[in-house]
Amino acid sequence: MPAELAIGIHDLSVATTQYVLTHATLAAHNGSDVAKYQRGIGQRSMSVPAADEDIVTMAAAAAAPIVARHGAERIRTVVFATESSVDQAKAAGIHVHSLLGLPSATRVVELKQACYSGTAALQFAIGLVHRDRTEQVLVIASDVSKYDLGSPGEATQGAAAVAMLISADPALVRIEDPSGMFTADIMDFWRPNYRNTALVDGRESISAYLQAVEGTWKDYTERGGHKLDELSAFCYHQPFTKMAYKAHRHLLNYCGYEVDEARINGAIANTTAYNEVIGNSYTASVYLALAALLDTAGDLSGKAIGFLSYGSGSVAEFFAGTVVPGYRAHLRADAHREAIDRREDIDYARYREIHTHAFPVDGGDYPVPRETTGPYRLAGLSGHKRIYEPR
Repeated sequence: MPAELAIGIHDLSVATTQYVLTHATLAAHNGSDVAKYQRGIGQRSMSVPAADEDIVTMAAAAAAPIVARHGAERIRTVVFATESSVDQAKAAGIHVHSLLGLPSATRVVELKQACYSGTAALQFAIGLVHRDRTEQVLVIASDVSKYDLGSPGEATQGAAAVAMLISADPALVRIEDPSGMFTADIMDFWRPNYRNTALVDGRESISAYLQAVEGTWKDYTERGGHKLDELSAFCYHQPFTKMAYKAHRHLLNYCGYEVDEARINGAIANTTAYNEVIGNSYTASVYLALAALLDTAGDLSGKAIGFLSYGSGSVAEFFAGTVVPGYRAHLRADAHREAIDRREDIDYARYREIHTHAFPVDGGDYPVPRETTGPYRLAGLSGHKRIYEPR
């Protein structure tokens, strides 16, 4: 993309939850070897939201530092990507808009397509900035992944939000054309309206993901994208971190390369640092991978990065971005590590209590106890309305 058309990620900020359950604790409860989780799926712990935390509080916590740094005068659109929506009609981003005190002259929408919609939000934002280069778009991906207790998916749970400011002349990553697209009607993962926990066919989901890797790469290269060797690192959607390694190994095979484990590690290792301790954050996952890469890798200035965004059901997209020289001056690595390190370790009994908690549905008044040490909280429910406040 020529410099005069450069649009991309100008700022990026991460938030997660009050509590954390380690996989060592989960393994002890299950009578399993912890290696089943740490080596088998590449997970060490999972973020668990407090009673007064949800996708809105995490989203506001992630977005607030961006607004504090850049102001809100140029933000005319907020796009909130999630598959953990708190309402079937009202966009969760409107609550965030209120908490952050954004201007009333703002459009706010919510996008859904499993774990993919964060990338849809990014691409829609780029289109808006193309139309008016003076505008900035606040993109937020926020999710809580939740599976039945004792199910195979339980160990992959997690929760996080990533907020990104999309702008012309970005300070972090210039997003490039083209994109490679792929859609297939597959029931590998889904959550009907009447369920609080997701359903997943693990084998089918891995197969569908790898099919999407092939499909997006084929479309991407046919449209004139980078050659594989031109990409220095790869940010994959990480339902569990070993999936990124599996996906990249598959891509190398598909492209006719000899699989070299050192090559795979070089492309993936720096992208897993946050996902392995937070767990699956659905729409935020691939951008947690980007945050980890930028925060922990050596100097990436001028390097091209590949992104594979996959959402079950399924929709996927492969695209690339170039890291902007000087990007390190704009990173939030210390704040991201603090957000992860501040989490309070809980035992399995407390985790189970949190997991099985459900709000009454009779429309009564139900204040929520103060638990979070984050900047925003869910204060309660009243008349079927969720009430949010600064902590």
